[in-house]
Amino acid sequence: MKDDRIIRASELGRYSFCAKAWWLGSVEGVPSANVREMDAGTSAHEQHGQAVQISAWLNRVGIVCLVLGALALTMFVIFR
Repeated sequence: MKDDRIIRASELGRYSFCAKAWWLGSVEGVPSANVREMDAGTSAHEQHGQAVQISAWLNRVGIVCLVLGALALTMFVIFR
């Protein structure tokens, strides 16, 4: 029997934390007793991911503003 199941990094983390919990959830299909906490963690990670994306966008906007400011200063010095 060939098992082509993909093993994700989160699954390796669960296994390294507790092999028995991994076995019960992944092999036996026993649901976790911490569903509410896991949902809260998923929500927190999604919010953090959005904050990181906004931060990256604002960083790009800041760089554009810096370049435009340097260009305006250069033009001011040359053409005054």
